[in-house]
Amino acid sequence: MQAIAARRVVSAIFFMCGSAIGLWASRIPDVKSATGLDEGGFGLLLLVMASGAFVSFPFTGVLVDRLGAAPASKIFSVGIVISFTTIGFAPTTSLLAGAMFFSGFCIGALDVSINGWGAEVEKSLGRPVMSSFHGLFSLGAGASAAVGGLAIEAGYTLPWHFSLWAVVTVPFLVWFCLQPWPKEESTGGAGGKAPLFALPKGGLILVGLIALAAALGEGAITDWAALYQIDDLGYAESVAPTAFTVFSIAMVVMRLAGDRVIARFGPVPVARLSGVVAFLGCLLLISGINIWVVWTGCFIMGLGYAVLFPLAMSRAASDPHMSKGSALAAVATLGYGAFLLGPPLLGFLGDALSLRASFGAVALLTLGLPFLAGALRVNG
Repeated sequence: MQAIAARRVVSAIFFMCGSAIGLWASRIPDVKSATGLDEGGFGLLLLVMASGAFVSFPFTGVLVDRLGAAPASKIFSVGIVISFTTIGFAPTTSLLAGAMFFSGFCIGALDVSINGWGAEVEKSLGRPVMSSFHGLFSLGAGASAAVGGLAIEAGYTLPWHFSLWAVVTVPFLVWFCLQPWPKEESTGGAGGKAPLFALPKGGLILVGLIALAAALGEGAITDWAALYQIDDLGYAESVAPTAFTVFSIAMVVMRLAGDRVIARFGPVPVARLSGVVAFLGCLLLISGINIWVVWTGCFIMGLGYAVLFPLAMSRAASDPHMSKGSALAAVATLGYGAFLLGPPLLGFLGDALSLRASFGAVALLTLGLPFLAGALRVNG
């Protein structure tokens, strides 16, 4: 019964974290406009958020192994709400940079800790559930982005929009923090204790590269799809968040079905096909023929990228050579780090060439996924 209750809590935290990303994605054009920065300058601002995540990964790996995944997840859930609310109220670019660093730290830390807690729940239940957890993350992101579009239409300012999100979220935070879960003793290498700076070893390096390519694709859609439609393709600001919404819908559909698909066909074949599908979606997005083709490309990209990151995190959590916190932090450094660090680099490329060229770079990296998929075997 405790595992079932914990599954509900972990599911809700994944949903809440996704809603924060959707909130951010829907208002990126407004935040950029308020700063007055071009793509390159705004890319530097995104780099500040990425640096916060990178700082968090080694710290959280140690915290998960010493304190436990569940307590760490509760701490950083509170941090997510505080940090994103602060973004909505930042009056200057320098204060906004500080809020974004804090947000990046909390996002990265929660990603490591909640995947650790999810792996423990998965083990306790005795069946795969990680993909469905990430599906609820995508559901939260898509729903929040859709609400963001409505908020833009209604003329909600950034402070009002971010404050309302926080007010809705706070009651769930109280519920999260009251749920018990026993600390699972780590049985990985080095006596189960994570070093401060953990790097992936052996096959886990390739697992990290899979997470990197998948997270970069997701991060590109999150941070640049709306601006790509507005700046490069000339679409209205009010419809631009739809691309992220349909991407997230596809992620939800595939991730919720992913556990059964993976159980039937295995992680390696599923990952290989996913890479091919994601690449085809990238091509449609890049073509920019019309808005429906762009949105279709985003949907197909969502289907392709959906299960890759959950597969990578499940594989990391079961690594026989590293402690859980150490392995998750190492893969997150390559994977989730790409979700935050990749978009700023794509912004620099977009400033030099175009955002279409940035998505072209994402497509090229996606081509490597079928060749890396073999590393997802548990004993790989």
